[in-house]
Amino acid sequence: MGQLFSGTSQSEALYSSFTSYFQKFKAENKIISQGIITLIELYLTLGDLQQAKDEIASALRELTSTPLNVAVIGESGTGKSSFINVFRGVGHEEKTSAPIGVVETTMSRTPYRHPNIPNVVIWDLPGIGTTNFPPKDYLEKMKFYEYDFFIIVSATRFRKNDIDLAKAISIMKKDFYFLRTKVDIDLENEKQCKDTFSRETFLQHIRSHCVNMFKKNNLDVPPIFLISNRNVSDYDFPILKVTLKNKLSTNTHQNIMFSLSNTTEATIERKHNSIQQFIWLEAFKDGVLMTNPVVDILKDSDVEKLKMSLNNYRVLFGVDDATLEFMAKDSQVSVEQLRKIIKSPYLLETKKRKTLEGMLLKYMERSASANGGLLKSGLYFRKTYYLELLFLDTVAEDAKVLLRETHSRN
Repeated sequence: MGQLFSGTSQSEALYSSFTSYFQKFKAENKIISQGIITLIELYLTLGDLQQAKDEIASALRELTSTPLNVAVIGESGTGKSSFINVFRGVGHEEKTSAPIGVVETTMSRTPYRHPNIPNVVIWDLPGIGTTNFPPKDYLEKMKFYEYDFFIIVSATRFRKNDIDLAKAISIMKKDFYFLRTKVDIDLENEKQCKDTFSRETFLQHIRSHCVNMFKKNNLDVPPIFLISNRNVSDYDFPILKVTLKNKLSTNTHQNIMFSLSNTTEATIERKHNSIQQFIWLEAFKDGVLMTNPVVDILKDSDVEKLKMSLNNYRVLFGVDDATLEFMAKDSQVSVEQLRKIIKSPYLLETKKRKTLEGMLLKYMERSASANGGLLKSGLYFRKTYYLELLFLDTVAEDAKVLLRETHSRN
């Protein structure tokens, strides 16, 4: 191990590693097409490492530039357009704002760019169930299959159309958030009707009702947010803003992951495999791998990038702090209890734990035969890529642990 290769033998080793790695995946689970993989393999057999590297770079650019399409849906009058304006930080009277009013104002699906989140397109869809858009025609007219992620907006009470939309999204195996708007009005009405009143009890009652409606209809319970578009510093709106921005800001090469909810361990594994492929391709592109043992020193800038990657993986797999809060509410346990059974939040807290170097060595030993047999052929990633793979494995395992825990409590 660690010997230097001639150009030809290095290409042969790279070809063998690249081919054996991608043979592990079925066609539908590969993040780049088989045609691109075959082309890269051809350049490697010809000894043209630069062309192979350029082809990978081009495929990665295409993945990262793909826009994320987010559909905001629900019945007319629930506050969809108002939510879009508030989330984008745009005043209702500005030219780029979504039109709002007491009558139906959105008559066609309309795209809006978020000013601070690149490659994200938020679509304001007309209300379902009106005379203009009856449910039986709605999905086809709104081109439901084109969106990567959905936000269902509801108000006043849970309706059949909310369930029908959730079922359609679930059939497509895509993710969604559920927003219950106008809770300030609900609270005011409740105060006037009752002699004794508890804000927290009432809000928990609304949340529990939403949870029960999803379960009653055999649907996985999505993240539920109780908000007011008029009081954006109150209720769940602050945490919704942070959670949604984190989710949408995650590198757009992972957009395909929004279509995979953590409903089973198999879907978590599919998500893990897809992101692992991306890390592997990035590592391959970055200098077409190394032919010496991993001796590069981690710099402060490397650690900062690793922190960002770890946070992104936690968001994608639903083990970030904001999602843990919602899991805790739904499961009626403390956040601390959930944090105790997972490992990823502590990966970079090394004072009382193994150092990054120690974690890296242990991971390399454990995965010596993985990733296309790279170590067997004497080829190496930089340390940062091994650590990214370690972080990804840990976060994916955390997602499985939390899935088992929440299912055992339901």
